[in-house]
Amino acid sequence: MINTFIGDLGHLSVILAFVAAIVSALAYFMASYKQPLGQDKLDWKLMGRGAFIVHVIAVLGIIGSLFEIIYSHRYEYHYAWSHSSNHLPTHYMISCFWEGQEGSFLLWIFWHTILGLMLIKFNRKWEAPTMAVFAFVQLFLTSMILGVVIGDLKIGSSPFILLRDFMPDAPVFKLDPNFIPKDGNGLNPLLQNYWMVIHPPTLFLGFAAALVPFAFAIAGLWKGEYTAWLKPAFPWTSFAAMIMGVGIIMGAYWAYETLNFGGYWNWDPVENAVYIPWLTLIAAVHTMVIYKRSKSALRTTYLLVIVSFLLVLYATFLTRSGILGNASVHSFTDLGLSGQLFTYMAAFFILAIGMMVWRWKKIPATQKELTTYSAELWVFIGAAVLCLGAFQVLATTSIPVYNSFMGFIGLKTNAALPADQIGHYTKFQLWVGVAIAALSGYAQIMWYRKNEKENISNALAIPLILTFLFSALFLLLGKIGWMPAVDITKEWMYVILLLTSLFAIFSNLSMMFTLMQKKIALSGGAIAHIGMAMILFGILYSAGYSKVVSENMSGLLYSREFPDEMNRDNVLLWRNQTTEMNGYKVTYKGQFMEVKGVPEYVNKQILFPLVDPYKALARADIKQNGKTYFKTGDTLEIIPENTYYEVEYKKDGETFTLWPRAQVNEEMGLLASPDIKMFANRDLYTHVSSIPQPDEEKEWSEVKEHLIGIKDTIFINDYVAVLYGLEKTTAVQGIDLNLAEGDVAVQADMKVFGENKEYHIHPVFVIKDKLMGRIPDEVEDLGIRITFNNIDPVMNKFSFGVETTQKDYIIMKAMEKPFISIMWIGVFVMTGGFIMAIVRRNKESKADSSDGNDRPKVMAKQRKKIVA
Repeated sequence: MINTFIGDLGHLSVILAFVAAIVSALAYFMASYKQPLGQDKLDWKLMGRGAFIVHVIAVLGIIGSLFEIIYSHRYEYHYAWSHSSNHLPTHYMISCFWEGQEGSFLLWIFWHTILGLMLIKFNRKWEAPTMAVFAFVQLFLTSMILGVVIGDLKIGSSPFILLRDFMPDAPVFKLDPNFIPKDGNGLNPLLQNYWMVIHPPTLFLGFAAALVPFAFAIAGLWKGEYTAWLKPAFPWTSFAAMIMGVGIIMGAYWAYETLNFGGYWNWDPVENAVYIPWLTLIAAVHTMVIYKRSKSALRTTYLLVIVSFLLVLYATFLTRSGILGNASVHSFTDLGLSGQLFTYMAAFFILAIGMMVWRWKKIPATQKELTTYSAELWVFIGAAVLCLGAFQVLATTSIPVYNSFMGFIGLKTNAALPADQIGHYTKFQLWVGVAIAALSGYAQIMWYRKNEKENISNALAIPLILTFLFSALFLLLGKIGWMPAVDITKEWMYVILLLTSLFAIFSNLSMMFTLMQKKIALSGGAIAHIGMAMILFGILYSAGYSKVVSENMSGLLYSREFPDEMNRDNVLLWRNQTTEMNGYKVTYKGQFMEVKGVPEYVNKQILFPLVDPYKALARADIKQNGKTYFKTGDTLEIIPENTYYEVEYKKDGETFTLWPRAQVNEEMGLLASPDIKMFANRDLYTHVSSIPQPDEEKEWSEVKEHLIGIKDTIFINDYVAVLYGLEKTTAVQGIDLNLAEGDVAVQADMKVFGENKEYHIHPVFVIKDKLMGRIPDEVEDLGIRITFNNIDPVMNKFSFGVETTQKDYIIMKAMEKPFISIMWIGVFVMTGGFIMAIVRRNKESKADSSDGNDRPKVMAKQRKKIVA
């Protein structure tokens, strides 16, 4: 029975949230209209606040309704059917929530409601003008999930549309309008990863937080408070930059451990769309620091804060309009919202640019002369470099937009994205990294030293000495093979990045120790810079000196259909056959699966598949760590999507096992995810490149008949099989044969001796209803299938048919990534520095606010004293 109540409730909540956002935006605007800052019209202000609270409650209603639809497997709704399935764990159902466009918009809306409530609570003076902007943004965002059609006009895409309404022409709904699918399409297999549970909410929190400084900047322009907005906006700008950066790194780590391109950043347009506003936000943080110290760069700060939010909107347009469909592997498809997305973006572009043009001449501009010994100059140059880096990525990423626009106005263009996008972006961004590292070290020292040559020279001496000493040490260790070798003549760009990243680390360390002696809170910026330098150092070695250790030394060409790189950089591993691989002894030991209730993976050979792909029978007792979890014949719940391949490594007396996984998806082909062994100085990154097609019928050799007795031997290629005995049975692999009186089933007990292992095999001969049947058994490791064909009671001999096929194998790629752990550690260090800086700025903002609030009381007391 179709449940329309929950969908109606959700859709009603969307309409209520949309209307409440309109009322809130209008009421807050009227509250602040023609009023000085902090002297809002109370009745309008209370109405705006009440409407926003209603909006928050309605948003929670939308979220609750949609999650109930997903969690309860209500496949009558298109959203649940498209993104969920019966067998998804609960935490992946959470990922289903934001896999679709509508859910991701809803996540963004939710974070705005939380941040809006915080502004109402903690920024009462700025509440009306900033919340007018907030509610205006919410108006547009909720319209994206409104799902209202007026004639030919479609406003938003509703997550609560019924499947029969989404595809009304489907034959099944013409036969039965109340048809409900028994299962859904499920979550994209690449998103079935714990990072996809936490990465999107973190990234969208960063997007949402970028609205806060934008709202303050617009409010400052609107109310003529051209400088006062910076104090409350400063901590929020740092928070937005930090959260967006953490979200980006989470996505990078997801790519590193889920995708098989062997890295953490592939310069995909969707990645770039997030990277660009992050760079401009970081630049805005630095220009705010400049203004706080020297009252300069105010106009630049306005531009950067506003541009950062507009770039977030542009990123939304790029990833959700479908314009990157042919350029990105993970952009959203177009849901017919392109025009609405463009309107949303254009509205705020016009608002922001209009406000800036209106107030530009009134924004205070300082004519202070900046010299080469002025710290503000070097910080400003650093911000300019960040913006230059963002522009380079923006220009290239926007090529599909440019083509679409030119096509829209009737002009055909041939502009194309670079063939080698990684090389194109890296060539420029490498120099951005060099400049940022050098400037972060030099400017940090100048910032806390007097602008005198002697003081600066003394402060720079130790960091420079340490930089050259450690650089020389790393280069020397590379020469003797203890580190990746850097060829100074050919890789001088890398040497420069090494020098500047080390200089940034040592110079910021020296300032950190100096500042900690005065006040630990001052060292947040230095710590954040150290973290960024560590990230650059880790990128230099892990990306620049990643080493393929799975080189094909066999001389075999695996397939003419494979690209040259795959034939060259992959190793062929036969099951249970050890292969030498660049100092490692590697053995592929078989296929394994996840079984619910069992902590470790279970060998696929002892799992007998049933009609239900999520069920299997245990062909043997399942024991792990001395504990028996299931007995032979038990029915098990399995997770069939992924197969895990046990790969054993041995090197220098150490043995460890990796479990790369893969699945064959009907639409996407082979989806392989790596497994990673982390060492102190490197990661060993292993993934499966090719496997035998699991759905293809195996090509077996002609059957060879063998007539043998008990304890007789069969020679099968290089292996030996021995018949040890026969026994009657009533079940095969846990399946009851339903034998009646006069029926008989005989099971052979055979042992096959492989190169390194013995295998038990049990073919069965059945006489049922006076008809003969045979149930063969197979050893996948060896590519052998044996069938119990007949019994000769006179000679006491038994006939067995033997067939052979290609042994099980995998083609695997392995790489060593040196010092990548330094990059991940740098992320934590940078985040810690950001947190310290945010706490400090927040305290300063509160102190400034308190001083401002107390000033009238102090002045009143002074007047009383004068009168007395």
